[in-house]
Amino acid sequence: MPRVTLETLPDYARYLIAAAEDAATLFPVTRTVRLPALELTVHLEPGALADALGHAFVEAGDDQPGLADCRIFVGHPGIGGMPEPARWGDAHFTEHGFAQRLAGSGLRGHYFHDLDFWQVYDPQRRVGVQLMRAAGAFPPWETGSPLRAFLHWEYGARGMRLAHAGTFGADGSGVLLAGAGGAGKSGTVVAGLLNGLDSVGDDYVLVDLSSSVIARPLFSVLKQDPKGFARLGLKDRLGSDMPLNWQGKHVFHIGDIASRPIPGTLDIVALMVPHIGAGGTSSIMPMSRRDAMIALAPSGIAQMPGERESGFRFFSDLTRLLPCYRLSLGTDPGEIGGTIADFLARGAS
Repeated sequence: MPRVTLETLPDYARYLIAAAEDAATLFPVTRTVRLPALELTVHLEPGALADALGHAFVEAGDDQPGLADCRIFVGHPGIGGMPEPARWGDAHFTEHGFAQRLAGSGLRGHYFHDLDFWQVYDPQRRVGVQLMRAAGAFPPWETGSPLRAFLHWEYGARGMRLAHAGTFGADGSGVLLAGAGGAGKSGTVVAGLLNGLDSVGDDYVLVDLSSSVIARPLFSVLKQDPKGFARLGLKDRLGSDMPLNWQGKHVFHIGDIASRPIPGTLDIVALMVPHIGAGGTSSIMPMSRRDAMIALAPSGIAQMPGERESGFRFFSDLTRLLPCYRLSLGTDPGEIGGTIADFLARGAS
């Protein structure tokens, strides 16, 4: 099995892209997804990832002028001349050094050691490859937000960013929710949806700072652990026989519980950091930009490979542009939703 070093990395990335394009007619499945300002075409095999491409996204409308075309090949050695994934050959590996080496050649990429799982992307040509040992040899989180690294690189080249954040909103205005896992972010989004609010995403959303702060939907997936699923009344609404994902959580979609269609945009007016409060009622209090940055940036940068410096600049700009608040969560989902709705109504008045 070949080994790749920092020195040979750009050549290997270009080799993978060329091999995939040469085998383009041999990929049995093609999926096309229309996203904000982007038509994403994916060539792959049948299976869980192909299925996820059919239901994990919030598709944009057909009235978008100037759509860019992006092609991703999801392959393995069983397809045409696709090679065996190489292994890393240098003694040391750092994500930052890996990303810098590729960026110096105008490329982007990621390597997941445990699976010899490669993702490489040429943002100028808008073509990328995901190379795996076998058809199903991808990380377990990939089906919840498929190909998010490629979307991160593509939108990043246009000055936008995928943020690891939840959203809720009303009448076109909304809030970003930031925080580490277990802080109550997902439960807050679900509580808002169940009480008539909108959302453009729970885990990853596309954020654009070019004029104001705009959030757009990419992924439709929502997740709740069994305890939260029961507390929020989702067992009665969605049934109790839903399988659990790799995290032991129920997986469903915004459209399953939203009272209205998912909006195409939310004009973000605030950043909130939720945490499980000690009292029975919810409260919203101002917090420092520094603390909000600490809540928002680490996971947003760690989960989006490459462009670390640009990520810190982006999230610094985001916390500078938005007022920041700490959301202390009460125990009643309806009360949480009402507190959020009241905040949005006051902000809009």
